[in-house]
Amino acid sequence: MRRVYWRSLYRRQLGIRWHATTSPCTSLDDSRHLPSAAAASRLSYWKRIPAWSEVTESEFIDYKWQMKNSLQSPKALLNFLATVLPSEIRSSSTQGYVTRAEFIADVATGMRKAPMAVRLTPHILSLINWKEAYSDPIRRQFIPIASSFKPDHPQLQLDSLHETHDSPVKGLVHRYPDKVLFLATSVCPVYCRFCTRSYSVGQQTETVSKKRFLPLQKYWEPMFEYITRTPEVTDVVVSGGDTFFLEPSQLREIGNTLLGIDHIRRIRFASKGLSVCPSRILDPSDEWTRVLIEISNRGREKGKNIALHTHFNHPQEISWITEQAAQKLFHNAVTIRNQTVLLNKVNNNVPTMKRLIRKLADNNIQPYYVYQGDMVQGVEDLRTPLRDILHIESHIRGTIAGFMTPSFVVDLPGGGGKRLASTFESYDTRTGVSRFLAPGVKGNTVHQYYDPLWSLPEGSQTL
Repeated sequence: MRRVYWRSLYRRQLGIRWHATTSPCTSLDDSRHLPSAAAASRLSYWKRIPAWSEVTESEFIDYKWQMKNSLQSPKALLNFLATVLPSEIRSSSTQGYVTRAEFIADVATGMRKAPMAVRLTPHILSLINWKEAYSDPIRRQFIPIASSFKPDHPQLQLDSLHETHDSPVKGLVHRYPDKVLFLATSVCPVYCRFCTRSYSVGQQTETVSKKRFLPLQKYWEPMFEYITRTPEVTDVVVSGGDTFFLEPSQLREIGNTLLGIDHIRRIRFASKGLSVCPSRILDPSDEWTRVLIEISNRGREKGKNIALHTHFNHPQEISWITEQAAQKLFHNAVTIRNQTVLLNKVNNNVPTMKRLIRKLADNNIQPYYVYQGDMVQGVEDLRTPLRDILHIESHIRGTIAGFMTPSFVVDLPGGGGKRLASTFESYDTRTGVSRFLAPGVKGNTVHQYYDPLWSLPEGSQTL
């Protein structure tokens, strides 16, 4: 009786009303997964977009509607911009303004030079402040602007982490002794400008010919066979692309196959879906979330850990729909961890990063990693010098509970794996060159990370 009382008290504090005859994952479109204060602020933020001013909440939450209304070509994006931009936009490089037509032309040129194709959901498009389109932190992540581009450092590569070098089977990366990366697909619900797998993810662009991974059983079989015959592998990260774009039946097949391998103890499904299309998790007609919960429950029954790894970079990305989706997963005992990328003029300052970490923690999403931007080509305007991540960590550590403080890491160029950013062997801020060792992964190999040229002192920018 005491256990029931405390459980009831806890639910009342969260504003949750469960009935004995109803499973917490049965009804998806209500407020019981939200703290009561958040439930009261269900703003129809998408109605700021002229084309969606009459779209109802139930329509916006519908996953099929989100996919049907996603922008998937440069032409579609440029047409959309013509409907949402004000007549003049404050310039990020001068004190003045540019016209709508000038901004659109800037985007058009940027897309021709960008390594990533265009795909944007209505959810993400609705969260951008189009009145401040140049400086908006969400726009900067997804929509390239030619006038913001910076020269590439000569050490940049498309596959800077050398994933293809550590691939014993196509689509599988085996770098760490006990972990493999299972690349199930090359498709995502949105395409980030700074994608570390710009060599394979998304459609072909004018600057990059993609090495794509198709979500087909015949491509997965050799990967399953390798994992089965490699008993030292205990941990699998299923990624891509994005597992959000796997059919529910495909997600189930991968999850159940891996759970059926005795030596696999941990499975992580990587998806930006909670960040860029959270309504799918609430859509009662969509099976993807049910399958994820099913796999999580089955893993728990077998004593195996299942987690969803997601990707938020700025607190502006978290809407009430996001909060409700996160709480639904939490109440269904799905572990969620977040991986953030440090990005210039998006989150490379202490107040923004602190707000993001606290907001994630308040929604039961563990802040897991903050990554230094990878040395990929075509996005130097977003990459930051190593000193930024060192400064941010030093000012955040100790201000947030330790178990909710992320690790600030560099994924080392050349396949050295993740190392704490502060564990460099040397760092010359004049040349921007830092040196790391990863003895557990690559022995005595020295891995060098290079700050972007624009961040170096004037005399060092010609390296």
